[in-house]
Amino acid sequence: MELRELRDFYDVIVIGAGAAGMMCAAVAGQRGRSVLLVDHAEKLAEKIRISGGGRCNFTNRKITPDNFLCRNPHFVRSALARYTPQDFIDLVERHGISYHERDHGQLFCDESAQDIIQMLRTECDYGGVEWMMPAEVRAIAAVRTEHGRYRVDSSRGSIDCTSLVIATGGLSIPKIGATPFGYRIAEQFGLPIVAPRPALVPLTLPPETLAELQPLSGASLDVAASCNGARFREAMLITHRGLSGPVILQISSYWQAQAYEKRDLAPVSIDLLPGLDALEWLQQKRGERALLANLLAERLPRRFAHAWCTLHGWDKPVRQMSPTELEAVATALSDWRIAPSGTQGYAKAEVTLGGVDTDALSSKTMEARNCPGLFFIGEVMDVTGHLGGFNFQWAWASGHAAGQFV
Repeated sequence: MELRELRDFYDVIVIGAGAAGMMCAAVAGQRGRSVLLVDHAEKLAEKIRISGGGRCNFTNRKITPDNFLCRNPHFVRSALARYTPQDFIDLVERHGISYHERDHGQLFCDESAQDIIQMLRTECDYGGVEWMMPAEVRAIAAVRTEHGRYRVDSSRGSIDCTSLVIATGGLSIPKIGATPFGYRIAEQFGLPIVAPRPALVPLTLPPETLAELQPLSGASLDVAASCNGARFREAMLITHRGLSGPVILQISSYWQAQAYEKRDLAPVSIDLLPGLDALEWLQQKRGERALLANLLAERLPRRFAHAWCTLHGWDKPVRQMSPTELEAVATALSDWRIAPSGTQGYAKAEVTLGGVDTDALSSKTMEARNCPGLFFIGEVMDVTGHLGGFNFQWAWASGHAAGQFV
């Protein structure tokens, strides 16, 4: 994506040609602003391309502000209200992209995530957006010229702009080029950072717990996971390193969030029989001769039921268990507490928790309050969505918001 001729000034420079960056550039360009989109990567929008198993879970029909973690829980309301999932769906349909809905309101392309990338490129073309990619940004400085407020020093030369948008993402998936660039720019201009952490990520377990769960490795089951006031019900997978599956990715963000809330890390509570009163069910089965493991196999995968009972030392028939023992079993089934040792890190994280503190930004425009003309959008901010298209919708909404004001 070579520039025919490099100008020395643009109304807007957007650094980061991902989901949020391209949306912002397209909106600004279509408003008549001259826009330069800069990225260090050779391949465009790799994170979109690999998302959703290559089909891009591009939004979710059921988005509310409650689906996002942010130190300021009200920050996301304005942008999400002004650019809704239906607005993006309308854009997808205008470009003739076929899509389908899966569980929990998740929307995916029928064919390929490449359709979304091409759509955004086309929208940028409609706005006359120019590209500088690949290009290394070496430094950014505040300047005072006739029109410009910021100067971007790059491997292609120095360029001034009135509005500078940082859309460089977080630290997740470093193999496709994630860097802390956006955080460094925020710090350079005095904006606070909420400590970044991997989010939507598998959890690891301490060696002693892992040794106990080794017989369960590979087991997948429908559970409800709770932590730090949040509860999700989806599939959980026990792995050779710990816990994974959609429900664990979801709850991992809340387990991680405790750290920057200055709270002790609480264990994750697993309800193995969600929607069922475990004690009442066990009491109904009290007269049966079956081993507890065989009884649990009516509700749980057989291999898991047997290994789980062995783990707890419950190897006798239900009819031989005292009321106290039954209560202990019921508690373990509905509130199986597991204390993770950590996560599998940014390499396996779908997004980054934390980032540029939203208290330093306008919720209407995404502009830094104390740095006129400097904007932050997308994952680089302290806004983290749930699994299922929520983070892409934040990219579209925040990019659209900034694009209207740059």
